[in-house]
Amino acid sequence: MTGNPDPRPSPGGEGRSLPSWARRAILSLLGGIAALYYLRGLLEALRPLILVVLVAFFLSFALEPAVNRLERAGLRRGMGTAITMVVLVAGMGGFGVQVGSLLAEQVTDFSEDVPIYLADADQWLTDSFGIDNALADLRANYDSGALAGWLGDVADDLARFGTTVVNVLFQLFTVGLFTFYLVAEGPKLRRLVCSFLAERHQRHVLEVWDLAIEKTGGYILSRSILALASSLVHWAAFEIIGLPSALALALWVGIMSQFVPVVGTFIAGALPLVIALLGEPVHGLWVVIVIAVYQQVENYVLGPRITAHTMQLHVAVAFGAVIAGAAVLGVVGALLALPAAATIQAVIAAEAERHEVSEDLQEASSQRRGHGDRGDAPPDAPEPEPEPA
Repeated sequence: MTGNPDPRPSPGGEGRSLPSWARRAILSLLGGIAALYYLRGLLEALRPLILVVLVAFFLSFALEPAVNRLERAGLRRGMGTAITMVVLVAGMGGFGVQVGSLLAEQVTDFSEDVPIYLADADQWLTDSFGIDNALADLRANYDSGALAGWLGDVADDLARFGTTVVNVLFQLFTVGLFTFYLVAEGPKLRRLVCSFLAERHQRHVLEVWDLAIEKTGGYILSRSILALASSLVHWAAFEIIGLPSALALALWVGIMSQFVPVVGTFIAGALPLVIALLGEPVHGLWVVIVIAVYQQVENYVLGPRITAHTMQLHVAVAFGAVIAGAAVLGVVGALLALPAAATIQAVIAAEAERHEVSEDLQEASSQRRGHGDRGDAPPDAPEPEPEPA
């Protein structure tokens, strides 16, 4: 007796094999995962170069207005770029020399005055609490030359620090080289980029590029003016107070408070405060008063007047941009966040479509909010009819 064949596939038959589309999907998924993993490693390896190019782009945006003025004055663009960068490097070098000399002088003076500080502290403990010779061992170790031995132990750390300085100088040279070519060949670069785009997109690209140059240049200009004003005021104040190296301290306060976002004011005020306290404690009080008063004048008088002509950016937007930039790119992102946020805000304001807000809608909304707070019905609401008995 012959029956119907069993419709179920045999254990080793072709019925248990995956469809071709499933095999292709699995292979595509595995290939995509491998490609993403390779791309992640590639981006990690290229991250220093990406940061260098990004910083160079923003520096080129900041320097291009000055170079354009020199070019309109008759200088060749390459020569104008070189002069602008030389002035920038000279200014940064002068600031570094002033602050470095100040720190070296203060460290030397502090090292020489340590025995006096220890003796004064020991005498204060004796007079106030009756503790005799509490710091005798520390004074003996310091006087016996134990500090020299400790300095010998950190020689390796200083060598590693020297290697770090060399790496930083190499990165600065790389940034400067990229910046020079981006500024000197700026018009050619824009023409090259626009040659790959359709004519209807070229206008938008050039507008965004010009906005980035305008806002970044405005940011640098406004910060430079405020830094100069801050340095001059604090220089005069520190001279009156009697702080050592008043010019170097004033430059430190002016530059750090303007070009370091969010925490720049605190970093700027910490150094002159510490140096003042090492000399006379009352000088530290005067330093705090001077810095606090000037910050109020700058925030409410100087800052709004200067930034109104250069870069208008809401305080909340600036604070959020700095936090986001620091989270994405660290210190570099925090420094570049403000000009980037100003550029994005300007692009949105230029491209976004706006509409007039109806006055009637505003009045109705304010009335609803006001009556909602009082719990009353609006005055024009009809009286409710009484229910029939």
